[in-house]
Amino acid sequence: MTSFTGGARRVLAGLGIALLGAAAAAVLAYIFWARAQPPLQLWHQVELDEEFTAAKAAEIETLDDYLALEARLYEEMDARVYAKTSTGPAERLNRFSPGSASDPRFRQPNWNRTFELVPERPTGGVLLLHGMSDGPYSLRALGQALYKQGYRVLGLRMPGHGTVPSGLLDVTWEDMAAATRLGARHLARELDGKPLHVIGYSTGAALALDYTLHAREDADLAVPASLVLVSPAIGITPMAKLTRLFELLAHLPGLDQLAWTSLVPEFDPFNYNAFTANASLQVHRMTGATSRRMRRMAAAAPIEGFPSVLVLLSVVDATVSPRAAVDNLLRHLAPGRHELLLYDINRYALTSPLLVTDTAALTRQLMADDTLPFAITLIANASDDSRTVVARYQAPRSAEVTRRESLAGTWPDDTLSLSHVDLPFPPDDPLYGRYPPAAKGQIFLGQLAIRGERGVLKVPAPWLLRLRHNPFYDYQEGRVLDWIDRANHLGGDAAGN
Repeated sequence: MTSFTGGARRVLAGLGIALLGAAAAAVLAYIFWARAQPPLQLWHQVELDEEFTAAKAAEIETLDDYLALEARLYEEMDARVYAKTSTGPAERLNRFSPGSASDPRFRQPNWNRTFELVPERPTGGVLLLHGMSDGPYSLRALGQALYKQGYRVLGLRMPGHGTVPSGLLDVTWEDMAAATRLGARHLARELDGKPLHVIGYSTGAALALDYTLHAREDADLAVPASLVLVSPAIGITPMAKLTRLFELLAHLPGLDQLAWTSLVPEFDPFNYNAFTANASLQVHRMTGATSRRMRRMAAAAPIEGFPSVLVLLSVVDATVSPRAAVDNLLRHLAPGRHELLLYDINRYALTSPLLVTDTAALTRQLMADDTLPFAITLIANASDDSRTVVARYQAPRSAEVTRRESLAGTWPDDTLSLSHVDLPFPPDDPLYGRYPPAAKGQIFLGQLAIRGERGVLKVPAPWLLRLRHNPFYDYQEGRVLDWIDRANHLGGDAAGN
């Protein structure tokens, strides 16, 4: 026994040393990779002072306060970044070069900034929460459609966003949560008892969930009548924990590039291309906090009386975990008016030998599970040998398709699947759509079919491969409008019905 125990200890010690060695090798590889990235620019290093933080929430209490601070922030950015950035042909794709094709200040309105759409007689209010690294532009189309339906819409710019990527170096999820509560309070005051709804995209979905959990316990916060969560960041890889190490190492002399997990030229006017270790860490912290709270609340029994939740999700998503939206959220809710609208992969494209990833297992598992307490609408091929697309509906606690609806569009012949970034954008989006707009002189980052030698394009090829618009957006928008309208009609009784 002693010999066995000693041998086991040696084996475990050897495994521990091997794991430590592998971890050290991975860290060293990351350091060499980071040092080989392009040099940091002004917009990666400047620290803007006029930004909202949770610590300022006591003095920045109203939306007017927030907008005044935001105006000062943009003046500061103009003086400290745009005024010091070169112009000319070499900079025409630089977002921070004054007058370039990517300069967001020459687009009216500048969708990086907080916006509010106010109809004459609002029937309800909708708070729009964008994701990490993007801005209010991402939910602009849904916001405009809701405004036309009579809703007061607030598209809130999150702290650290819409300005310079360096804002992602020290922003915390608590800063964004504090801004969310400020925006929700503003809408609730203006609505005078009319229902409040929240739409969150990616990290914004986690913020929407966090706000709802707080509102259920705080009488000073309005509980939303409904939530619409687009590509929700409910769970991400545990490897995000390592970003804390890289963030700490970045403070050492000569290692400041370690603070960045991506350093790509800033050609997108409404989304940072560069990304920080801190941003990954904050998403990990936020999703962990909300998931733990959901598990605690559902430990004894499924959660009753939750706002009606509609989740819009692609079954393939390189940014967030599709399964986490089911396991960490929807499964915890008592049966009621909750639904997953799931976009399947293009099964017609399976005939291509280039397709290496198939997610049929998750799709089949969900559609065959008659214990799920939420409805599912699966957007998929009518058959494996057709590009025609149908919506198949299953009620909660059922594995039977009870409704089948043909969609107007078909899978485009050049599209394998949807992506994390395309769901909120219609095909006619002037920046990310299928075809370039008629207006000349502005950058277009949508569907581009470009061939040539490697290294010619300033825009990275992997960036172009990711679909940026939703071919089935019209159907999705109709579902969102119907979802919110019904919850708005039910008001505070929408949850669980």
